[in-house]
Amino acid sequence: MTGLQDRLTPEQVEEFGREVDELRQRIVSDLGKEDVDYIQNMIRTQRALEVVGRGLLFAGFFPPAWIAGVGALSLSKILDNMEIGHNVMHGQYDWTRIPELSSQRFEWDTLAPAENWRHSHNYVHHTYTNVLDKDRDIGYGILRMDEGQKWHPYYLGNPVYATLLAIFFQWGVMLHDLEVEKVVKGERKVSELKDVRARILRKAGRQLGKDYLLFPLLTGPLAPLTFLGNATANLTRNLWAFAIIFCGHFPADVESFTEEETESETRGQWYLRQILGSANIEGGKLFHILSGNLSHQIEHHLFPDIPARRYPGIAGEVRAICEKYGLPYHTGPLRKQLASVAKKIVKLALPGGRTEPSPAPEPATVRRERELTAA
Repeated sequence: MTGLQDRLTPEQVEEFGREVDELRQRIVSDLGKEDVDYIQNMIRTQRALEVVGRGLLFAGFFPPAWIAGVGALSLSKILDNMEIGHNVMHGQYDWTRIPELSSQRFEWDTLAPAENWRHSHNYVHHTYTNVLDKDRDIGYGILRMDEGQKWHPYYLGNPVYATLLAIFFQWGVMLHDLEVEKVVKGERKVSELKDVRARILRKAGRQLGKDYLLFPLLTGPLAPLTFLGNATANLTRNLWAFAIIFCGHFPADVESFTEEETESETRGQWYLRQILGSANIEGGKLFHILSGNLSHQIEHHLFPDIPARRYPGIAGEVRAICEKYGLPYHTGPLRKQLASVAKKIVKLALPGGRTEPSPAPEPATVRRERELTAA
């Protein structure tokens, strides 16, 4: 837990917020055909991979064809979930007025209904990023991912719950909106969730019917192999999405906040919270695409409604702004971030378990003044 007010003076926060706003406006003013072409090419690529993957499963009796089919279908589901669905439903392409790119019309290839997800993710998570008791993505109502969460013997199973959540991640996201932990505590009534449940049942019925009934039956005697292929592709997508999302939100250096800290929050303070509460993952161009550019989680939390393909191009500028104001810019390779998340999950399973964040960097202006004084 950190003190937001202790990071910068009110004047610095205002200037910091102005610089981030200027960066945002420059990106928005530059949006155009290249952005549209990019996302439409991604959609075509995703659809082609799905057609190829499902086609190859019709030859699943031949092991190389089955493996290639599962690989293509896995990539298709990853692209649909990460680079297309997540970003389109954020409203990143609403400015185009193209129906298939409308955040309100898009439905993705996963169990969670788009309408439910837009509320829990776009509104709740991105408004209250890393605010304890407000941002339900902290632990997903299942895990203890922050020291501010009161320890209970239940959390001894933290590593087990995390493993199961990774394996069945699309199910976890689907059930997220039921707010089961609030129902158990008596904070919400089951009757209040009638519409949420109805959407879940409709979407789950269609999704499970497609992956585990329709397409397996279409392959006739190869139905068991097709069933297994679809399950493997879903598992691959689940593990990948879990890894990217948790590495962007829960490494040891990422900070959380109390409701009191965020009262009467200004635009600059909101930007500040996004930076302190996020982490990036380093990698190449293909890695960033397959992560939906959520490998640039800092930039995404700052600008969730700007096309994610823009994040790599502005990451250097965001990092320079952080350095100027002495703010941390959490980043590291996937293996480092995964190890940090895993260590955190294990430590917070125990009573008194604590994680030790790295010290915040010294502002560049202060460092120069100190060096000049020393000279």
